[in-house]
Amino acid sequence: MKLVLRNITKRFGSLVANDSISLEVSPGEVHCLLGENGAGKSTLMNVLYGLYQADEGEIVLDGEVQHFLGPGDAMAAGIGMVHQHFMLIPVFTVAENVMLGNESTGFAGTLDLDAARGRVREISERFGFHVDPDALVEELPVGVQQRVEIIKALSRDAQVLVFDEPTAVLTPQETDELMEIMRQLKEAGKAIVFITHKLREVREVADRITVIRLGKVVGEAEPTASNAELASLMVGRPVELVVHKDEPRLGDDALVVKDLHVRDALGHVHLDGISFTIRAGEVLCVAGVQGNGQTELTEAILGLQEHVEGSVTLDGRQLVGRSVRQVLDAGVGFIPEDRQADGLVGGFSIAENLMLNRSFRSPFVRGGSLRVDALEEFAERKLEEYDVRAPDIHTRASKLSGGNQQKVVVARELSRDLRLLVAAQPTRGVDVGSIEFIHKQVIATRDSGIPVLVVSTELDEVVALADRIMVLYRGQVVGIVPGATPRETLGLMMTGERPKDVVA
Repeated sequence: MKLVLRNITKRFGSLVANDSISLEVSPGEVHCLLGENGAGKSTLMNVLYGLYQADEGEIVLDGEVQHFLGPGDAMAAGIGMVHQHFMLIPVFTVAENVMLGNESTGFAGTLDLDAARGRVREISERFGFHVDPDALVEELPVGVQQRVEIIKALSRDAQVLVFDEPTAVLTPQETDELMEIMRQLKEAGKAIVFITHKLREVREVADRITVIRLGKVVGEAEPTASNAELASLMVGRPVELVVHKDEPRLGDDALVVKDLHVRDALGHVHLDGISFTIRAGEVLCVAGVQGNGQTELTEAILGLQEHVEGSVTLDGRQLVGRSVRQVLDAGVGFIPEDRQADGLVGGFSIAENLMLNRSFRSPFVRGGSLRVDALEEFAERKLEEYDVRAPDIHTRASKLSGGNQQKVVVARELSRDLRLLVAAQPTRGVDVGSIEFIHKQVIATRDSGIPVLVVSTELDEVVALADRIMVLYRGQVVGIVPGATPRETLGLMMTGERPKDVVA
């Protein structure tokens, strides 16, 4: 099935999100839609999927103009969409999720779950997904949940598949698996629209590339284009893809972690006696495949874990046993790995989110009353300083693109009087321009003499930012190595192996 979008224009009030955008996708082709967060990529695909109606333009499938009034019409026409944030019900099984909205009934009008299970097995076996139809979605790894989303689309016989930022929440290994799945779908004759801002992925699977900036098509490129060329098209200026930093000016030991143990309520061990130190003016990056204790480490430092043993001191002050409020007041800034769940209140405005951890003190509150003028002045300044692209400071956080949401979180945390910055997946799901900006802020924080703990599953990011790298595997420290350690060595350590020259 051939997809043609002709001169699609979509407005939200005075904001033109899509400005006369046209593109074509043929069967057996991966057409990559590349652009910054907020460029209009997802809006365009939401028009295609029937979630929005275009103000101008046409959607054409195999020569016939379509008029979608909702996603049901789009799915019936053969369009499937794999969203960045999965549209799954956690407490339902895979088969139950797959049949949602497309329920078939058996004897006496009962739901035909056996048919759904069979469809899941058929698609899973065809593409090598290895998905159990009776597994509860909430118990599946993120990468497998994404496969369930793909199975949902394929179960409705989708011929055009839209992947909207599909790797934003995946580990490097899961990303590689998804790239292989996309190749298989391409070979099966599916027309694929791949929305992303990750240049390596674009060059790996795209047959054609269309670049969107500020709602307009600004160019097309071949997969052979360099990262620098693609980044420049996206952002509209040359982008520094390499982090420039001087040698660290190290101070005294600042964060000292000794024999830290973390268990969950059922007694499962997530951190098994780890110890490390970060000096003032140093970036320590934590590397490892997601799920090896990184989340529990950051949450233990912040006071978010209940079953913690051992010692965590910052400038000699014990943090274990303190409340989250007390830890924040001790000068700990926290960029969480899931900005939507833990970093922002979606229904609050940008200005309100910028004052979340200082909503009870000066300069925003005086005599028990909110100083609106002080908050608005602060928010306007941070919007400009951190290049948050939004209509105004009163825009709800939920209306921002992922990269702009992340900038709000970074702006809030770095605007405090810090003694330690903990940044978990600081650039997850953000574009190259925002990555460049956030990396510069992390290094500037380090250069101001503040210790920084960065947790990232992106090896490129780890190597770029780290003065030292600590690799975790199954809750234990495999080793702590210099920032210039080769990727091959780090990859080996992430599997639990310790090279001879590495000391734990």
